[in-house]
Amino acid sequence: MRVEYPANIRIIKLPCTGRVDVIHLLKALEGGADGSMVAGCLEGDCHYRSGNLRARKRVNHVKEILDRIGLRAERVAMYNLSAGMGQQFAEMAREFTERVRDLGPSPARRVGLNG
Repeated sequence: MRVEYPANIRIIKLPCTGRVDVIHLLKALEGGADGSMVAGCLEGDCHYRSGNLRARKRVNHVKEILDRIGLRAERVAMYNLSAGMGQQFAEMAREFTERVRDLGPSPARRVGLNG
């Protein structure tokens, strides 16, 4: 569809968002990302049955962890959309990028937690 989304987004393709684990999201933030967005199938329409539901639970768990350690839950988000919703993906990506930009650089990176 050739839709444009922010250039600072790095896409990592997986067969299913159910493969995303808590450690992947935390490592992204530790490695210097200011935020991490998960985009998966529409709820109830997962090719792998319930992968996107598992991903949503994991994203919510990471949000809890981030709030507990003071990094702000808003740095992580999950969106559900179909493969044909490229325009909506681009809009979600712009919205998420703006939200993360408003939060500022990740404190994890600022205090040297990314090793």
